[in-house]
Amino acid sequence: MDIRAIIAPVVQDKEALEEFADTLVDRAPQIERDVARLKKAPGDREITADLFRAVHNIKGDASLCKFELGVAIAHPIETMMSRFRDGEIGFSDLLSETILLAVDRLELATDALIAAKPLDNLRLLDLVQGLEKLALTAVDRIDPECALLIEAVTGFPPVVTPMPPRGQRTATTQNEQINHDLQFFRSLALQLESRSTLFRGRTTRILRLALETNKAGGNRVDPLQLEAAIYLHDLGMMLLPESTWLKIGRLTEEDKHLLRNHPGYAAGLLQRMHGWEAAAEMIAQHHEMPDGAGYPQALTDPDICDGAKILSIVDAFEAVMLKHSHRGRNRSVLRAIAEINACDRQFASEWIVPFNTVIRRTLEH
Repeated sequence: MDIRAIIAPVVQDKEALEEFADTLVDRAPQIERDVARLKKAPGDREITADLFRAVHNIKGDASLCKFELGVAIAHPIETMMSRFRDGEIGFSDLLSETILLAVDRLELATDALIAAKPLDNLRLLDLVQGLEKLALTAVDRIDPECALLIEAVTGFPPVVTPMPPRGQRTATTQNEQINHDLQFFRSLALQLESRSTLFRGRTTRILRLALETNKAGGNRVDPLQLEAAIYLHDLGMMLLPESTWLKIGRLTEEDKHLLRNHPGYAAGLLQRMHGWEAAAEMIAQHHEMPDGAGYPQALTDPDICDGAKILSIVDAFEAVMLKHSHRGRNRSVLRAIAEINACDRQFASEWIVPFNTVIRRTLEH
């Protein structure tokens, strides 16, 4: 592109340029809104498409009006949005600031040309050259180049700082998301606990037993997936009538039929959350038995995952503890251990030994 079209653009058709300015007045706020929305939801493909389309339309309008400066500014932004849409680059704060700065400078330049005012203070050459370089730069250099461009055009360093390298950033973001998910899952478990005073502290007890049993058995199950499964394995109960799952007396056949649905509800929710598929499998299977007498699918030992086997043991242990709580803690623990160990067909034998080790250690302390 002729450098003079940037530093000293000539208005070939003032009426067409005024039409472009009028259109830009409408498109610029739309871009600002889309940028703000995309910063909050960078994975939203609809917002991404809206922003790409808005920038593409500015480029098309500028081309129709033979406004080369508009094309020169919009084209590299369009290229960057295309790379983001394809998953090659992220949508960082610095990239969003760069896009907003470019659109702002385009508005100022258009108004200045219509009013026949100088453009020197807008540093348009620095802007266009920086955008062109940015459009083709390597992924790990996007943020640093954005920071350099912003300072070159405005004379001030950006308020936001460059993001860490992509691999580090991804790992950090994933860890934060996992922690947020687990906090949310725990809050749901505590909601379940609040439905009955008998459940108080149940989540913490089961979680400790499950994680320590897993550890004693060689940590064959991902502890984070197991933790999520502990929190949500009975969430489906809350979707059943309370008269059924909080019933004190003997369950009817209808009650039992309803209760058999609860693993599927919680598992179904987790299956729709990315990254928690293993926990969903544990929840779906935690009432299965090695001999095939469990539910909902009557799976046998080879088809039941280890996490579900652990969850089945600790969940049953807690239920027996609750049933015999009137005997005093030590006696109820001993009774619960005896019942668990006596049900050799209900629980996976390879996890009974690690579980007993954990209980024995608990009693010793």
